Amino acid sequence: MTSTRLPFRIACLLATLALSGLARAGITLTADHPSGVYAPGEKVVWTVTETGAASSPATFDYTVKKDGEVGVASGVIDLSKGAATISATRDDAGVLVANLLVHGNSKPVAAGGAIFAPDKIAPSAPAPADFDAFWQAKLQELAKVPVNPVLTKTEPIENAAGVDYCKVTLDNIRGTHVRGQLARPSAPGKYPAIITFQYAGVYPLRKDTVVNDAKAGWLAFNISAHDQPIDEPADFYKKLSAGPLKGYTSIGSEDRETSYFLRMFLGCVRAIDYIASRPDWDGRTLLVTGTSQGGLQSFAAAGLSDKVTGLMVNVPAGCDDYAPRAQRAIGWPYWLASWGPKGRDMKKVEATAGYFDGINFAARVHCPALVAYGLIDVTARPTGVAAAFNQLKGPKEAVIMPLSDHHGTGGAQREYHTRSAAWKKAALAGKPLPPAR
Repeated sequence: MTSTRLPFRIACLLATLALSGLARAGITLTADHPSGVYAPGEKVVWTVTETGAASSPATFDYTVKKDGEVGVASGVIDLSKGAATISATRDDAGVLVANLLVHGNSKPVAAGGAIFAPDKIAPSAPAPADFDAFWQAKLQELAKVPVNPVLTKTEPIENAAGVDYCKVTLDNIRGTHVRGQLARPSAPGKYPAIITFQYAGVYPLRKDTVVNDAKAGWLAFNISAHDQPIDEPADFYKKLSAGPLKGYTSIGSEDRETSYFLRMFLGCVRAIDYIASRPDWDGRTLLVTGTSQGGLQSFAAAGLSDKVTGLMVNVPAGCDDYAPRAQRAIGWPYWLASWGPKGRDMKKVEATAGYFDGINFAARVHCPALVAYGLIDVTARPTGVAAAFNQLKGPKEAVIMPLSDHHGTGGAQREYHTRSAAWKKAALAGKPLPPAR
């Protein structure tokens, strides 16, 4: 058995990129409900269409699976004479994923999704009984550490007239740090704040992340997920990624006290507390936002801090870490993946995972929330994100993107960007969230 296991980083990469080439395949699967939403027992029909040159071969295998895991239909379709259809249904709440495959190859060349009764999808497992007690103790630990902000102005900044920019370092738990960048309008005044958390990986921060928001009138803060400098040459991050931060999502995963996510999530809270302490914050509006891993951090931040007044996340990863318990396909960070790093005590990993699951933080979020997810996303699985959305306690808006993989291939995440822009515009104007469509 062990001889067939992939190295952890390679397996993660394959899982993340499995659908990234769908647009290049020139084949689309379009559900008969444009929204991608169905009632239990209702049949979904995907039309399979070639949008480019004819494929070779013209016949494909297909599978349809509940929540990407349990097969409900399979067969062969022939596109030699034009479009074909695939149909299936399920009697309960959840997701169906149809995958088109070249015979003998398990990697999908195209996919289609459908979601059934999304408002009824539940977590795969409850939160640990002492979830709140654990995190309260960690917040108390953080509170004992002085913030000690160190701000370093850097010049020049391209396309940043009227904006003040600086790098920021804050002290975090156990001798670690929060490292980020801050920008604000140069004019004196008090401004609404927005904090952006980063997607997975090891890389520098882009200045335009905060500069563009500052131009629009925000006190903008953006932090790295790592305790590393934010603006070194590419080779610096390449060495980190291949060295001490290789497979960082699994570092310390056998113990909630040593998980890599502990420092990361408390760093998010530290960022919030720092922004809320600044005299140039307006004291009313503080949004958190992020994509993928940044979405997970946003759930954690809003769940752990009542200073957050709004949350906007796109394809948030890290939701439903116990998916295998409910016969659901696993998503990033693949806590319980059988092909994970060798030598782990999986019982300890399983006991740790629940303390860092986005669903459990979502259940403690009371501020307005915008959550977007794709129905063919194999990284931030739609079943898990829907379950997280259902746990939110405040006003909320879901953007279900039926044609979107994790990367929004072909502009499939356009609706999220439209709605998040509307949310930011409303928040800047001091209007209630969610804004009207």
